[in-house]
Amino acid sequence: MNQTLCLLGPFSSPGAQATPWAAALAVLGKAEVFWLSTVRPDGRAHVTPLLAAWSLGGLCFTTGAQERKARNLEHNPRCVLTTGTNTLTGVDVVIEGVASVVGERSERAQAVADFERKYGAHLTSPEGAWNGLGEAVIAGGTRLYRVAPTVGFAFGKLPTSSQTRYTWPRR
Repeated sequence: MNQTLCLLGPFSSPGAQATPWAAALAVLGKAEVFWLSTVRPDGRAHVTPLLAAWSLGGLCFTTGAQERKARNLEHNPRCVLTTGTNTLTGVDVVIEGVASVVGERSERAQAVADFERKYGAHLTSPEGAWNGLGEAVIAGGTRLYRVAPTVGFAFGKLPTSSQTRYTWPRR
């Protein structure tokens, strides 16, 4: 993915260093829960937790066509995905971008493989909480969204605070 690493933000600690994109991508890869923020058609905010995986050059997630987040994205595809440590230490990552439904079966299959590699038995075991999700996504019965990133942030926390901004070229 072709992004630019920008300078540290104004609230970084003296001597702080920018978080390399590879480190932010590692946080995204290890994170189990993400928070998706969308906007309802009437302008009210909507936030919901979900599973997500970096795939197809962006963050991917699934939802049913009639769920609130899908209806919000039909109206306004701009959204934010957030994840991190939920503590005062570590790194939090925020990805802002534009969500689109992945239509190609081969791309859905690739994303499902990435989800299954990340979440393992939760998706692949008969006892898994989301068993069958992969087949539903590949068949097109469950929507798969890809968030094309436009800007991202890594927030390093204690003991040294840092704010790193990543940008991607417009497509």
